[in-house]
Amino acid sequence: MTGTTRSSGGLDDRRKRLLFRCWHRGTREMDLILGQFADAEIGTLSEAELDELERLIEVNDHDLYAAVAGGDTLPAEFKGGLFERIKTYGHQDGAV
Repeated sequence: MTGTTRSSGGLDDRRKRLLFRCWHRGTREMDLILGQFADAEIGTLSEAELDELERLIEVNDHDLYAAVAGGDTLPAEFKGGLFERIKTYGHQDGAV
C-alpha cells in the first residue's frame, strides 16, 4: 500500500486534516501505521479520540514507532485507549 484508500469526502475539516497528517508523518513506517488506522477509523472516532489522536501525532516518529513496536514506552499522557487501538491495529495489519 502506498497511500490512503479512503476518500476525505463527507468528513468534517478536522477529520480531513487528521487523515492527511496521519498519512504524511515523515517516516514511511508511521505513515503506514497511522494512515491505515485513520483510513479505517477516522469517520467513527469520538471528539475525545480525535483530541487524543491530535496529541499523538505531535510525538516524533521515532518515539511513536518505538512505542507502537513495543520497545519503548510513551509518557502517560499519550497512552490512552486510542494509542492501544493503534498499537493493536499496527500489529494485526503487519505494519510493525
